Amino acid sequence: MLRKFNNSRTIKENIQLGSLTAFSAGMVNVTSVIIFFAFTSNVTGHYAILAEEVSKGNWYQAAVVFAWIFMFFAGNFCSNLIIINFNRINTYAAHAAPLTIEIICLLVVGTYGQFFYKETLNETEILVALMLFAMGIQNGLTASISNFSVKTTHLTGLTTDLGLLTSMFTKKEYRENKSLRARASVLFAIATSYLSGGIFAGIVYQQIGFMVFYIASLVIGIIICYEYYKIKIRKMVWNKKKKSLKYKTPVMSRP
Repeated sequence: MLRKFNNSRTIKENIQLGSLTAFSAGMVNVTSVIIFFAFTSNVTGHYAILAEEVSKGNWYQAAVVFAWIFMFFAGNFCSNLIIINFNRINTYAAHAAPLTIEIICLLVVGTYGQFFYKETLNETEILVALMLFAMGIQNGLTASISNFSVKTTHLTGLTTDLGLLTSMFTKKEYRENKSLRARASVLFAIATSYLSGGIFAGIVYQQIGFMVFYIASLVIGIIICYEYYKIKIRKMVWNKKKKSLKYKTPVMSRP
């Protein structure tokens, strides 16, 4: 999921990455709506609110919403900055680093909310900003390493693409197109996972509160650990092959 970049990725890898990250994004977004009455996995609505607050002359509220939008932007910026600068050095580390930062952000929100949150306006504004930064990082990572074919924190463009593909599939020539079917599979997997994550978070939040963010962090951690495990296994297999080839290669005797 994390070792390959852009066009070298397979459909299976995009589905795996998209499904797990979308599940986490759905959890974060629904939980933030329940607790803070604010969307944190996308900024479409925030742009509308920003325009409304500016038109009303509510400059403090406008500044807060602008800061939220900027935090989402900053998350995307930081994620891609890490990837483009370190991808050639170590692809796995360059792709895992943004997810690690996302996990830290979510753990901070979960821990602060569970043990210190007093439901003040300033606390809410800061926690929402931190979640938007985390979702920006996730969105930037998935979009960057998949050549913009996987975006998992918002479904507006995804729903549009699914609508277009569905209309195209009314014609046989498009239904037989493997690349279009593969694209539809990725989009459907992301949409289903995002919805499932939201439903799961809505149910679980009633029992564990802010600790939902720990589960969201665990889902992201699975991606990192799974890839690390695969790398270790590949190295073990490769080392065994090298040893077997070494023993099988005949030693040339000197004349």
